[in-house]
Amino acid sequence: MRSSLRLTALVFFFGGCVFPFAALGNEVGITKDIPFVDVTHDGVPVRIQRIQDKENRLVDDFAKTSRPCPPFCIHPMATAPGVETVGELEVLEFLTQEVKVGKGLLIDARMPEWYAAETIPGAVSIPFVIFHKDNPNLENILQVLGATRSGNAGWNFSKARTLILFCNGPWCDQSSRAIKGLLAVGYPANKLKSYRGGMNLWRLLGLTTVVPRKAEAP
Repeated sequence: MRSSLRLTALVFFFGGCVFPFAALGNEVGITKDIPFVDVTHDGVPVRIQRIQDKENRLVDDFAKTSRPCPPFCIHPMATAPGVETVGELEVLEFLTQEVKVGKGLLIDARMPEWYAAETIPGAVSIPFVIFHKDNPNLENILQVLGATRSGNAGWNFSKARTLILFCNGPWCDQSSRAIKGLLAVGYPANKLKSYRGGMNLWRLLGLTTVVPRKAEAP
């Protein structure tokens, strides 16, 4: 993806007006030309930008350098053959180019309690365990993702959405397991992408996160 060019056009061209970076007041930009990106999360507009406090430090679990391995081992850059690994700028472009128009989904593959605590704006929660081939609900999920049944031959993914999946970071295997589960049922590798940095790198860069709204009791 050629993120810098397309993102610049998306962010700065509001109603035919181009805004100079300095006029927007962000000393800590996403790139030298991009101060923020506007997206929608659960129907609510959210502005993704970096924390402007230049003294800010991580102080929670994402500040840890060491976790027991196994299970929290460092994972390779490539999740599987044909599956692209992306970074933060590619995630932002994906949100504005693919998710916005319904062609893609940013999937938080962590367990629900992680998603409920904090996630990337625009992400939806589909825990990695859902993508196991023996899960009776997998068929419904695949249909939501745009796949259709192709007789006894399995699934037709020609209209399936492109997905970026993430979890807690390079030491977390939840998104990798989700991707491998999708590949096992035939989801095309070229429609799957891995944001390996996950929440750990997103937080380390001071990018905006959201706490999803809890469903109201009936």
